[in-house]
Amino acid sequence: MISQTETETAFDPDADRLREECGVFGIYGHADAAALTALGLHALQHRGQEATGIVSFDGKRFHSERRLGLVGDAFSEAGVIEKLKGQQAIGHVRYSTTGETILRNVQPLFAELHGGGFAVAHNGNLTNGLTLRRNLVRDGAIYQSTSDTEVLLHLVARSRKSQFVDRLIEAIRQIEGAYAFVGMTNKKLIGVRDPLGIRPLVLGELDGCPILASETCALDIIGAKFVREIENGEVVIISDSGIESHKPFPPAAERPCIFEYIYFARPDSTVKGRSIYERRKAMGAVLAQESPTDADVVVPVPDSGVPAALGYAQASGIPYELGIIRNHYVGRTFIEPTQKVRELGVKLKHSANRSVVEGKRIVLVDDSIVRGTTSFKIVKMMREAGAKEVHFRISSPPITHPDYYGIDTPDREKLLAATHSLEEMRQFVGADSLAFISVDGLYRAMGHERRDPQRPQFTDHCFTGDYPTSLTDVIGESAKQQISLLAEAG
Repeated sequence: MISQTETETAFDPDADRLREECGVFGIYGHADAAALTALGLHALQHRGQEATGIVSFDGKRFHSERRLGLVGDAFSEAGVIEKLKGQQAIGHVRYSTTGETILRNVQPLFAELHGGGFAVAHNGNLTNGLTLRRNLVRDGAIYQSTSDTEVLLHLVARSRKSQFVDRLIEAIRQIEGAYAFVGMTNKKLIGVRDPLGIRPLVLGELDGCPILASETCALDIIGAKFVREIENGEVVIISDSGIESHKPFPPAAERPCIFEYIYFARPDSTVKGRSIYERRKAMGAVLAQESPTDADVVVPVPDSGVPAALGYAQASGIPYELGIIRNHYVGRTFIEPTQKVRELGVKLKHSANRSVVEGKRIVLVDDSIVRGTTSFKIVKMMREAGAKEVHFRISSPPITHPDYYGIDTPDREKLLAATHSLEEMRQFVGADSLAFISVDGLYRAMGHERRDPQRPQFTDHCFTGDYPTSLTDVIGESAKQQISLLAEAG
């Protein structure tokens, strides 16, 4: 049995979600480079809302603007964009995975190296970043941030290769994990994708000017044309001479993160030619086939559950209705002073549409259950609105393992599916029934017969425990390392 006290812990709706990674953008050779970068970051805002930054280069000097908060708050004033001079720029939206959200961690990071300046923005997480940091500091490196991204700056700076591309390649051969880097020097725009292609990066073009971005939606917002995806393990160097492609790693099968399809990418983006929206609908359809139920209405948990709920409704023939209305004008939930008030927190973002729910048997569809606290509150809300039955359906398999590649997940003991049976989870959230899509069902929704256990087509460790890279920091001495001695006020 589940102790009722487990559902009475302090509740913050923002804390019980998979937290977004980061987003990167870069453009080369355009007169409106900084403004276009700001627009691209607007489209990538869903990937990180804690901080944002842009670095531009005007042919002589680099210009940087980095701020905490949202893109619209940082770059809505013309005067700010005008200060970011030049025809090349890179930008970043951040959700912190390694390092606190403080100004010294806001990207792009910049360093003055032998031969010129180097700015870099990073999506992902280095699984040996702390180990490399410890070794570099021991050898005399002076760190200015607590972000794992700074490792790349130090490794490039210490290389004795004569050409920048060779110094960069020597550096990335020393790092492990998941990464999509967008960098900029005095003469080049650079894109790097990890050997397995866990984190996404695409190449686009606007007015003949090359663009790098985390998702295709960032190209769409500025009217750019999608050219291709940067391949796994590829380094692209963009300059006045054109686009060079380097493949510094042994050939490997691509294993993109399955959560890009389930949750992270914007529904209007495409990844590997697959529409994110259509894949999520397919997940809902497979879920309906695997876990049917008698019900009167299908209700999505907005916004994450909407496409899967549509797919479930279409496959099952059960009507789709908006039984929950989301308030889009709520920022990060404040910490309320009392438990009674805290319990109202979910209603800041979601409220029941009683006319749809009352007296009905509902299928409630969401994309994931992490800790389970939000799911408990939403099921309770449905019952309070008069739902006769609540059948909970989840369009991803149970999350049983934490992520170390740029998704902020709780430790394993805090993941509901890692510590509870399916029946215990059902009791915890208070549903009449609970079902998740199977791992093979998820792969069918992605267009495969099943998951290939010998050569998995995606990075899916959160469901399977199959981590595709070494986890040096997790099992080594660096796991207990204090990153910084400085605590910043503010």
